[in-house]
Amino acid sequence: MDKWNRFVYKLWSPVYDKFFNTGQFLKARKEVFQDQRFHEGQEILFVGVGTGADLELINYEVMNITAIDYSNDMLNKAKTKFKGTSIEFLKMDAQDMSFPDHQFDVVVASLVLSVVPDTKRCLEEMVRVLKPQGTIIVFDKFAPKHKGLSFLKKALRPFIKLLGTDIGINFEKLYAVHKDGLLIREEEPLMFNGMYMKIILQKKD
Repeated sequence: MDKWNRFVYKLWSPVYDKFFNTGQFLKARKEVFQDQRFHEGQEILFVGVGTGADLELINYEVMNITAIDYSNDMLNKAKTKFKGTSIEFLKMDAQDMSFPDHQFDVVVASLVLSVVPDTKRCLEEMVRVLKPQGTIIVFDKFAPKHKGLSFLKKALRPFIKLLGTDIGINFEKLYAVHKDGLLIREEEPLMFNGMYMKIILQKKD
């Protein structure tokens, strides 16, 4: 994660929940998790946990949860929210995780792939630490399926990147690298005419 991203998320941390854990975003986050059946004792990894918005939507007390983020400011907010729980919070780069291969049953990645400098590397790391038959839950924004960005979005993309996020990630290209090892179990548009998607991936044996 580069210095600019760290600076941007230092600025975002005090107001992040006001933007991304209310209204349409909160509704979308709830839809992401409403059909997910987590089981007691599962090893679950939240990649780029931010302020812990997703953790509030699951029964975290019966699972073994590890939550990572590269921003100290975001991580400290999450730690404060969940003080006294068994959740393990770690400062870590999602593009270069220190976990061994095949450690987790479920990997959750909300609004992460669109903010890391190297999206391809981030997904590779999530697949690496996931157990065979494990699940990756993605909530993020992507370029329109089977077509490029509009002229306006192309023009705005460099400026939006300065705010710490990308509106032009092509999920089909990202997935193509892993199609032999991952199955798409679910792909559902949630917000802004399909810009924000819920994607459920399953790792093969």
